[in-house]
Amino acid sequence: MVETLVPSCAPGNPPRFLNYRAHTLPPPSTKAFISARPENAVFRNRSFRSGMRGLHSVAAEAVDTSSLEDEEPMSIDMLRNFFDLTIGKWNGSFYQFDGNGEMLQRVSTKLSASSYGEDELISLIQTLYIKQSPSITVVSGSDSEPEWLEYKIKETNMLTVDKYQQIGFFPKEKAFSLRYQTAGMLETVLRAGVLGEDDVGDNSPRNLKVPSRFPSVVCENCLYSLNEDMRARAFHIMDPKGVLDMLLLFLEQRGDATPCSLHDVPERIIPFLGQWKGHSITKRSGVYGATIAEAKNVASLEVDENGQVVQDVISTSTNGSTTNIHWSGTVSGNIIKFDGGFQLTLLPGGMYMGFPCDIAKNVAQWQSFHLEFCWMESPEKRQRLVRTYDMNGLAVSSTYFLETRV
Repeated sequence: MVETLVPSCAPGNPPRFLNYRAHTLPPPSTKAFISARPENAVFRNRSFRSGMRGLHSVAAEAVDTSSLEDEEPMSIDMLRNFFDLTIGKWNGSFYQFDGNGEMLQRVSTKLSASSYGEDELISLIQTLYIKQSPSITVVSGSDSEPEWLEYKIKETNMLTVDKYQQIGFFPKEKAFSLRYQTAGMLETVLRAGVLGEDDVGDNSPRNLKVPSRFPSVVCENCLYSLNEDMRARAFHIMDPKGVLDMLLLFLEQRGDATPCSLHDVPERIIPFLGQWKGHSITKRSGVYGATIAEAKNVASLEVDENGQVVQDVISTSTNGSTTNIHWSGTVSGNIIKFDGGFQLTLLPGGMYMGFPCDIAKNVAQWQSFHLEFCWMESPEKRQRLVRTYDMNGLAVSSTYFLETRV
């Protein structure tokens, strides 16, 4: 949960990378892949390039809205459930990775969250505390207490969470996605945690990579632990051209317990190999968002004798239709690149983050795109959250997966 952000990319004001499309794209087809308006978003075309589909969009298969139940969760109740999931004191660490999965920075953080108000006026207030880096002028061996920078996060309420953040919330599964337009809070964490009092406010501080001042997409995918009172919040930061800028992660534990740290292994791909079986739920964005699809999924990831990464997926929706997907690609270090232009960056702690290699290209070709976060908390179970955007850069749905190793 980041600050409530300036709605520079709110509906009707598309992201800056869309300017690329205006000069390169021919007139649009009459069969758009998905509706441009989130509240009306329904997948229209199941036949577009299989290389861009795969496991990351299987659960978001086309469904006829006329077949959906009229029942929709009450927005106030949903918002209150979201607040209840968030309220408390969180201790954790903030990690910065580049697109290759290399850790650049680690910063200690604390978060205090509470709510006030009633009914439609209920609001969530959050304060982030960032452990500041000691000044280089501090005498070596000094016993001075660490300084914590206090950062007031703007309130979250009915207006911000639905209109600007376009929440995708799964209350029973304890997972959510949020959309933002700037990365101001994330930049503050990096500056305070890495530069501390030595931060002179330069736009490009030395030896520190900060998020783009005008990112086109800032997506938070949050998964709560299946076993403990902890969570992982992953951020995809895309630059104005639709290219990955950086990957950021909060790993937080509620209460006074010492937060866990990320455990790394030499070959990060190894834990993900094998066959996985599970269930997926897809919901529209927004606190009024209803479930639009459910499916049973069987997925396998293997490396063949030629060193090629092969991924096969069988997805069976509740209406009985089955989709078979075959992907192939290559692995290099901590990166898996599939032939359709989708990349997985493998991270420590049994995690990976997935994204298109070039979002601007997807937009230019009138294709939706997906941002994914996976957390394999134990060797036998994993959770995944996939955020789907339309060709205008608007978040239209989120899909939650819970899978068990077969």
